[in-house]
Amino acid sequence: MSIHERLEEREAAIAPEAMVTSYVEALALIERLHRLLLDVIKDEFERLGRLDINSVQALLLYNIGENEVTAGELKSRGYYQGSNVSYNLKKLVDAGYMHHQRCEIDRRAVRIRLTEEGRQVRRIVGELFERHADLLAARKDFGGGAMREMILHLRGMERFWTEQIRYIY
Repeated sequence: MSIHERLEEREAAIAPEAMVTSYVEALALIERLHRLLLDVIKDEFERLGRLDINSVQALLLYNIGENEVTAGELKSRGYYQGSNVSYNLKKLVDAGYMHHQRCEIDRRAVRIRLTEEGRQVRRIVGELFERHADLLAARKDFGGGAMREMILHLRGMERFWTEQIRYIY
C-alpha cells in the first residue's frame, strides 16, 4: 500500500466537522513547533555562552548559508519567517555576522552574505540539527519512512496554501 493510498483512507475516515477541528489543531501545532524550534536554538546558544545573537537571527544565518541574497529574497526563498527583516539584518551586519553591499545594477538593492563569524553561527546550528537528526533516527516514531511521510504531508500543506494565495486575485 502506498503513502497516497493510506492518506486517502485516513481522509475518508474524517467527518467534515472533524476536519475543521483537525485543520485548526494542525495550524496551532505548526505555529508551536516553529516557536519551539526557536527555543531549542536559543537554549543551545545560551549553553555555549553565546548571548550576542538571538534564535531568529541564528536561524536566518543558517538558512542563508553560502548564498548571497538581497533582503527582498529572504522571504521569497523561505530563509526568513519573521516580519522585522530590516531590524535583524541591521543587527547582524552591526555585529559582524553579515557583509552587505549595494548592488551595482540596482542601487536600491543590498546584497548580503555571511562573514566568517556568521558561518561559525551557521555551523553551531547545523551541528545542533545533526545531533537532533541522529536522536530522532533512533526513535521508533521517526525511524523508517515516518519522517519522509511527515515531510510529504507538510509539502502538501505548503502546496495547498500556495495555491490559495495565488488564486485570491
